[in-house]
Amino acid sequence: MDELRIDVVEDKDAGELLTVRRAAFVTEAQLYDDPHIPALTQTFDELREDLARADVVTLGAWIGPRLVGSVRVGLEEDRALLGRLAVVPDLQGQGLGTQLLMSVLGYLPEQTNEVWVFTGQDSKQNLSLYAKHGFEHQYDQNAGDLTYAYLRKILGEMETGETGDQERDGATSSPAEA
Repeated sequence: MDELRIDVVEDKDAGELLTVRRAAFVTEAQLYDDPHIPALTQTFDELREDLARADVVTLGAWIGPRLVGSVRVGLEEDRALLGRLAVVPDLQGQGLGTQLLMSVLGYLPEQTNEVWVFTGQDSKQNLSLYAKHGFEHQYDQNAGDLTYAYLRKILGEMETGETGDQERDGATSSPAEA
């Protein structure tokens, strides 16, 4: 198997990214019996606009030429808002989500003090992943029939110091909808 590469997703990869997200979020849609979750309803043009935003970084994970996962990072003053962590269905459960999550730190501005993430309250695997990596539940918010759980991780000097600068230079390896 080819080596995993994590890097910024570019506009040329928008179609593949849209496919990866839709494939990955079908399980969430089934869990909540809701095919209208934002990751499934975002259009190609909306995705391209999002990729062009200066306050958003979207990371992709590639194995060889294949995009196999992604995470979206919204940047806002001293915090980052993670969303749409996605791994293709045939590779879920193999640590790619964790690798994407950990790679985010290398792309955060130096002044970032906290990272927020949200997921459906019933998404036990997602909640477990985030808790395992130091995210703590802060509050729940209702959005129609769905309740989102918001989690936060406070960053320490070890996570955003020199190591972050080195990773940022050449990494290969109230919160809102991100």
